[in-house]
Amino acid sequence: IENPKGIIIQYGGQTPLKLARQFEKEGIPIIGTSPESIDKAEDRHRFQKIVTKLKLKQPLNATVLTIEEAHKEAIKIGYPIMVRPSYVLGGRAMEIVYEPYDLENYFKKVLKNNNTTPILLDQYLNYAIEVDVDAICDGEKVLIGGIMEHIEQAGVHSGDSACSLPAYTLRNKIQDEIREQVKKLAFELSVKGLMNVQFAIKDNEIYILEVNPRAARTVPFVSKATGLALAKISVRVMYGKKLSEQGLHKEVIPSYFSVKEAVLPFDKFQGVDPVLGPEMRSTGEVMGIGKNFSEAFSKAMLGAHTNMKKSGRVLLSVRNDDKKSIVNLAVKLQKFGFKIDATKGTAMALKKSGIISRLVNKVHEGRPHIQDRLKNGEYSYIVNTTSCQQGMKDSKLICRSALQYKVHYDTTVNGAFATVMALNEDPTKNIISLQEIHKK
Repeated sequence: IENPKGIIIQYGGQTPLKLARQFEKEGIPIIGTSPESIDKAEDRHRFQKIVTKLKLKQPLNATVLTIEEAHKEAIKIGYPIMVRPSYVLGGRAMEIVYEPYDLENYFKKVLKNNNTTPILLDQYLNYAIEVDVDAICDGEKVLIGGIMEHIEQAGVHSGDSACSLPAYTLRNKIQDEIREQVKKLAFELSVKGLMNVQFAIKDNEIYILEVNPRAARTVPFVSKATGLALAKISVRVMYGKKLSEQGLHKEVIPSYFSVKEAVLPFDKFQGVDPVLGPEMRSTGEVMGIGKNFSEAFSKAMLGAHTNMKKSGRVLLSVRNDDKKSIVNLAVKLQKFGFKIDATKGTAMALKKSGIISRLVNKVHEGRPHIQDRLKNGEYSYIVNTTSCQQGMKDSKLICRSALQYKVHYDTTVNGAFATVMALNEDPTKNIISLQEIHKK
C-alpha cells in the first residue's frame, strides 16, 4: 500500500473533479481545493446563488428534462440558445439552436438513448468577446496568471479558439473589473490552488460563463507567455506555502504578445464537422510570440501549418448578422490586392457600400458554383459564417472542399479580421526563444 498523504486532483481535467466526493467517502485526503468547494462551482444551482450573492452577472439559463420544459424556458431566455447535456466533457453534444424546430431535433438526437439526462439551456451572447483567466488563490491572496482574449467570438469552444495574452482589444477598465471578479469568486469558493474562469464581454457588460476550480488547458501556454511556472507555484500553495512566501506579489503582464492557436485534425479525420462551434475538435495547440498581436498571430498560424496566401481571389459568404462587418473586411482585403467573390446576400451587402464583387452560386443554386471554382483552384482564402440549418449544410460542404484543395478558411468574422491583420507580418523574422525572452 502506498499510503499517500493525499491526492491532488487539479491537474487531470474535469474527470478527477467528478470523483472528488467519492475520494472523500473513501477517506482519501484531497490536497488543495476541497470537494465541498468544487461542488459549489460545479453544481449549477449552488453556483447561481454565489453569483447572485456577489452581485455578478450570468447569461440567462435553465435546466430542463423534457422538450416541453425546454420550449417554455427557451421563450423566457430568447433564441439563439446554447444547449448541452449536463456533465459533458470538451463541449460534447453542445450546440447553438436558433429556433424551436432546431430545439426539437436536438432533443430527439441527444435523448434517444437516455431520457433522464438534464439538458442545460444558456442564453447565447451573439458577438460577445470570450475571455479566459487562470489564477492561483492561497486563501489570503489571488495571483492572476493571465487574462486571455479569445480571437473567435463566444460560441466557439475555448479549446478551438485562438487567444491572445495580453488581451489585444479589451479596455483596461474591463480587464481591471475582470480581475476583481476573479478575486471575489476565488475567496467565495475557498479555492486553494489553481482556478480558471471564463467570461463573455458584450456591450461592456461582463458575464460569467463558468468557473473551474482546477488547472485549465491554458496553464502551459500562460506559463510560457509569462515565465511563471503556474503548476509548480500552485502545488506549493496547496501544501501551505503562501504566494508572498514564494515572492509572488503581482500579476506578470508581458511587454510582448503571445498567441495560442488550435491545431485542427480535419485533414486527417475526413468525417469531422469542419465548422467551429461549441463542441471541441482540436487535437493540439501551437504558440506564437511577437512584438505586437499581428506578428504573434502570424507566427501561430505558421506553427499550425495554416496555408494562407497573401494574394489571389477571396470568397466571402456570411450570415445576415455579419454583413455590416464584412464590408470593412472586404476593404482591408482589397487593399492587399485580393479580388473578391461573394454569394448573393453578401454581394448585395457589399454593393450597397460601393464594393463590387463577382457573384458566385451556392451548390444548390446551379453551376458554376462554389465547389466548381474551388476545384479549379480559383480561391486562396474563404470567409464563411452561418447560422441556419441550410446554411450549416452549405458551410460544411464549402469547408470540406477548402480542406481538400488546401485553401485557408475562417468560419468567424473575428477570426477573419485577425487573419488579415497577420498579412502585414513575416512570421519567419524576429525569431527568439523562450529562454531568451525570460532572461530579459
